[in-house]
Amino acid sequence: MSNLIIEEGVVHTVPDDIKKAILANKSLLEKWNKLTPLARNEWICWTTIVKQEETRKEHVARLREEILDGKKRPCCWPGCPHRRDSAKKWFKGMNL
Repeated sequence: MSNLIIEEGVVHTVPDDIKKAILANKSLLEKWNKLTPLARNEWICWTTIVKQEETRKEHVARLREEILDGKKRPCCWPGCPHRRDSAKKWFKGMNL
């Protein structure tokens, strides 16, 4: 299973915890790889930008559930501040 391809985002690479979740479910892997690079980037950033480990685990679980449900991007997310300057206003005080 280690030779399976997990597509990346445009700015972010897929971290190990997301890789583990994706590789655990063949349907999730297929849906993940069909997302656009920008959509994958948004999911990665949304999951990794949080400060608390518990919140990150919740985001990984939600990523899995929502992509399997057909969602393309995280709901209510202003966008990746690493890619879009206009999204930075929502992340004041964070070291980006």
